[in-house]
Amino acid sequence: MKIPEFGVEGWLNVHEREAKYDLAQSTITSFSMNELVKLTDSDVYGELDQQKMNYGWIEGSPTFKKEVSKLYKNVDPDNVLQTNGATGANMLAIYSLIEPGDHVISVYPSYQQLYDIPKSLGADVSFWKLHEEDNWYPDIEDLKKMIRPNTKMICINNANNPTGTILDRKFMEQVVEVAKTVGAYVLVDEVYLPFDDSVDFAPIIDLYDKGISTNSLSKTYSMPGIRVGWTATNSELADLFRKYRDYTMICSGVFSDQAACVVLQNRDKVLARNKKIVLDNLKIFKDWVERTPKVSCVFPNGVSTSFIKMDTKKSSIDFCRDLLKDTGVLLVPGEAFDVPGHARLGYCAPTETLKKGLEVLGDYLEKN
Repeated sequence: MKIPEFGVEGWLNVHEREAKYDLAQSTITSFSMNELVKLTDSDVYGELDQQKMNYGWIEGSPTFKKEVSKLYKNVDPDNVLQTNGATGANMLAIYSLIEPGDHVISVYPSYQQLYDIPKSLGADVSFWKLHEEDNWYPDIEDLKKMIRPNTKMICINNANNPTGTILDRKFMEQVVEVAKTVGAYVLVDEVYLPFDDSVDFAPIIDLYDKGISTNSLSKTYSMPGIRVGWTATNSELADLFRKYRDYTMICSGVFSDQAACVVLQNRDKVLARNKKIVLDNLKIFKDWVERTPKVSCVFPNGVSTSFIKMDTKKSSIDFCRDLLKDTGVLLVPGEAFDVPGHARLGYCAPTETLKKGLEVLGDYLEKN
């Protein structure tokens, strides 16, 4: 199996430890364990003292499954499978369903897994392109033209990585109608929950029986360090995924499951903390864009990632490399998403890091 280098992950793997001002991440400011314990008033360590360090619950504990099922309208806890982050969830779904000769449609640009893993498995992949001039929305008419009798799956980020655009309920209902014409699955990576109350967001499993919702605690819930994600599907797909899951992972681990349960059981407190970070930092970011001549942005829908367009003398990859070396500010160049001239900017870093990083970035843009 041949597969290209993973652009965004390859860049971060090399450079993220060099950053003084890390504005590349799309996680809302990560929790420390101390902060999580204080916020939730939980006895994580006391409970952990009583745990046997065995494999634990293979598919995720009953508490975990129940709490995840509450995020959807009609998903039985038994149809929730714990995975190694959303990357594991996406991999599980694609690995279980895609075969050589299948046709897959993927939103583009998006998280690279969603098109390069199907390609590596022998699928024919068509790109359903986002349009910057249309607020990074795709055209539903383009999807209708792309659909084929052998289209097995439509793959979407919602919200999109890197742009932060949310495809709303009405639009996703149109996607479902197109998918139904050929019986295609719709896989949606939903790791970014919008904190913009004006956005009507709906998980795909709430809209379509052949929808596959993947998610994790890494972005919206600020806990990437425990590497917990999940798939939420109908019972037929859950049973199919179980077979393939046995080949790819055993469990997430006792501690990770326990920490995940604390986060999910205290979801309201966690989301209140994170909504404030997102909306406060987004205002700082918008103000900076408005007063910085060489930058423009289609602002995200209250999610933690954004995609700026830069007017620079260099390519965006050279600019980002030199920016890091000269100032310590880390962005992800647009080339990692096959969109030169842009950069992913994670504005949900700690607020002081964001303010200083943007100040340094603005000064550097003026000179380059």
